[in-house]
Amino acid sequence: MGKTTFIAAGVAMTLFLAGCGKEKEKEAEPVRPVQLIEVQRGSIPRIITADGILRALDQSAITPKLSAPVSKFFVNRGDHVKKGQLLAVLENRDLAASVEDAKGAYEQASAALRNTSAASVPDELTKAQADVQAAKQTMEAAQKLLQSREQLFRDGALARRLVDEAAVTYAQAKSQYDTSLRHLESVQSVSRHEEVKGAQGQANSAKGKYEAAQAQLSYSEIRSPIDGVIADRAIFPGEMASAGTPLLTVMDVSSVIARVSVPQAQAAYVKVGQPARIASSDGLVQVAGKVTVVSPAVDPQATTVEVWAQAANTGEKLRPGGTVHVTITADTIRNAIVVPPAALLQSSEGGTAVIVVGADMIAHEHKVQVGVRTADKAQILEGVEPGAKIVVAGGLGLEDGARVRLQEAADNNEKKDDDKEKK
Repeated sequence: MGKTTFIAAGVAMTLFLAGCGKEKEKEAEPVRPVQLIEVQRGSIPRIITADGILRALDQSAITPKLSAPVSKFFVNRGDHVKKGQLLAVLENRDLAASVEDAKGAYEQASAALRNTSAASVPDELTKAQADVQAAKQTMEAAQKLLQSREQLFRDGALARRLVDEAAVTYAQAKSQYDTSLRHLESVQSVSRHEEVKGAQGQANSAKGKYEAAQAQLSYSEIRSPIDGVIADRAIFPGEMASAGTPLLTVMDVSSVIARVSVPQAQAAYVKVGQPARIASSDGLVQVAGKVTVVSPAVDPQATTVEVWAQAANTGEKLRPGGTVHVTITADTIRNAIVVPPAALLQSSEGGTAVIVVGADMIAHEHKVQVGVRTADKAQILEGVEPGAKIVVAGGLGLEDGARVRLQEAADNNEKKDDDKEKK
């Protein structure tokens, strides 16, 4: 055998041995034990989460209407107060004196009104009625005299001149009666009210000044407009309180409102009344509530919709002003393709995938599109169909095309091997 032939034979032998080695390695490749679950249809809640700022149910920054030194505070920060409770008093001795002055003027005007109403008008009315009665009697007497003289004149017993004099007297008496009657009607309809109206006007003016002085005095008493807790007290007793500058801040923290910004696409599913959960930033405090406001407008800059979630703040554990995490259960998606979140893996091509195992127990990677997710379910929009069996345990690092077997079978085999070794 020549040298060249020997070398060729050696190379062929080497390649044959290498192929046999690879085949043995392939045969010796372990079968990965996995746990499988069948993809099914079911319902899954649509959960929307967002972070926001917590606010009190109601808040009032109390600003005095006048500038004066603070005479006394009756509350401190953290004190719980009721609506209408006296919180502080400003220096008000000058205002109290003004109230007494206005009160005296009002009482004086009221007394004058009573006197005018009780005395002046009835006297004037009585006099007008008496004048009418007297004028009527005079007119009737003149009328009888005229009638008597006219009869005597017709009988030829009296001169014409005397009849004419009686007629003039009657005419004058009737004119006086008509005048007094009109005066009485005037007193009854208009004139008799003028004096009373003047007195009434003075009384009303005095009353207005009195009430204005009382209002100014009341402004020196700072009272709470709501039930709540004192969140801030700007100054100390003796310092000047300025009109229009907040003196105290009261917050109603019995309930809290979380204001969050939800993406426009998700906001379409949010409705007033849906359940919501508000959690502190560290997750230690969680309270159940509901959606109370869904803004009809979209923020043009952030393209988000503002949503309010309100919850009772039992024990006042949540503090307004802090950041909170809000979870809203918007609705329930029915007849959806759902899988456990553990089945979702990172795809080798990027994105999300699941490992599908066929009847031949060969694993195949399927890239999927995921929709709604919860703690125990994930919605699959496309990539896998109901009835397929997917890996939920043991899929990490599993290559496409790898052979697998059920976790339960592997465990049983290991148990049998242990039993044999013991025997």
